[in-house]
Amino acid sequence: MIRKNLIVAILCVFSFQALYAQMPGEKSYHDEPVMPGSKKGERIQSLIATVNSSNPDQIRRFMNEECTEKFRNFASMEEHINVFLGFRRATGGVDFHSIRTYIPERKETIVILKDRNFESWRAFVMTFDKSEDLLVAGLNFNIARTPSNVKESPLTEKQFLQMMTDVMQRICKQDVFSGTVLIAKGDEVLLTRACGEASKRFHVPNNIETKFNLGSMNKMFTATAVTQLVEKDLLSFEDTIDKYVDESWLPKDITSKITVHHLLTHTSGLGSYFNEAYMKGSKGLYRKVNDFKPLLEGEKPAFEPGERFRYSNTGMLLLGVVIESVTGQSYFDYIHKNIYKPAGMKNSDSYEMDYPVENLAIGYSPDLKSKYGWQNNLFKHVIKGGPAGGGFSTVGDLYRFARALQTGKLVSDDFLKVLLKDHSGEGYGYGFGIEEGPSGKVVGHGGGFPGINGNLDIYLDKGYIVAVLSNYDNGASPVAQKISQLLARVK
Repeated sequence: MIRKNLIVAILCVFSFQALYAQMPGEKSYHDEPVMPGSKKGERIQSLIATVNSSNPDQIRRFMNEECTEKFRNFASMEEHINVFLGFRRATGGVDFHSIRTYIPERKETIVILKDRNFESWRAFVMTFDKSEDLLVAGLNFNIARTPSNVKESPLTEKQFLQMMTDVMQRICKQDVFSGTVLIAKGDEVLLTRACGEASKRFHVPNNIETKFNLGSMNKMFTATAVTQLVEKDLLSFEDTIDKYVDESWLPKDITSKITVHHLLTHTSGLGSYFNEAYMKGSKGLYRKVNDFKPLLEGEKPAFEPGERFRYSNTGMLLLGVVIESVTGQSYFDYIHKNIYKPAGMKNSDSYEMDYPVENLAIGYSPDLKSKYGWQNNLFKHVIKGGPAGGGFSTVGDLYRFARALQTGKLVSDDFLKVLLKDHSGEGYGYGFGIEEGPSGKVVGHGGGFPGINGNLDIYLDKGYIVAVLSNYDNGASPVAQKISQLLARVK
């Protein structure tokens, strides 16, 4: 059950970028502000009403009566309801704007909407079956680019900051966001904000120095550490990992085909150690890198290494094994001495969750079944993070990490270019996401898990750095997306 919940949550959180970025071969898009007639229009209007209702019974009726059996059975009804309610909570509801078409044409129906919390553009990406009833056969909730029929005026930096201040005030008041935000340009911090509670049990408020779980954002630190070792000639990106990963982890006939480059770019074919063994086991078992070894038992690549992209937590975990093998240090000691310390990151570490670490936020997910309305994530996540994610940091420390990268404190300029190059054509470098858009080149990473959401965006061309951390499901992503949309208008 937990595993399926994670799959649904990941689909909803990480599908956002799919529509926002320009698709390969795309030439243009056009928005027509007219609701389709006949059955398709009825389905779209019903979906909007269902999302806006925030009513589990109405969601259940929509899924049972207006969706195909195959789509309905993709997940449990409870999971479908949670996805709808999560989207409603994040957006505050949505209003129809247009139907979007593309050149070349896409097979999905794209419905463009404006959300009420952030006043951001959203999309329903819908497919329908071929029956007379035109049932919904597929659905994604995405963010969207500005409609073609909307002309947004340029912003000054001062206007942008005021608009974000207003947005933060609104979503904090509505308890849509719990966490911290930092916006900087170069060496100047322009805006910080903290709201919500680090502990709902004791009603302890978040502050700007509160430590939040990073989820997968730790991958940036792991990749930077590997790049340091390559720069020191202690390692090569083209080394096969059988040199460093022994057969107690994976058979040699697997590791001899996988290179360090494959692990860094998620092209190894390996999957994720968040498997059934992890879900059923005690999270207290995993404190050292070696403790994760049993979770890889029987794992095999889904394809030949280098063939294609497949996001892999196992791959990043094995990079931690490589770091330990090359340096003779624990992964955690190496990261502390060579990433955190030179960057000045004094509030970052893979803290053990059974220790009373000060000013550390507990993660929360909405829970309709609980009289408290929330469920914490203490028994869902590892007791201590590692190379693939799960460490803690602050928005201030993430800003320091970004500046340390930019100023040569962690790797040289030449190796920074290698780190931030899209090696696979999938918008991913070495442990960093890469996007080319209206604001130029933006690099960084996000992280998500129940009760965890964070994002670091480094705007290489515009000079801004944006860090957002939250202890709510999907709390940070909509904030980072709104900032991105507004920054695109800053001239």
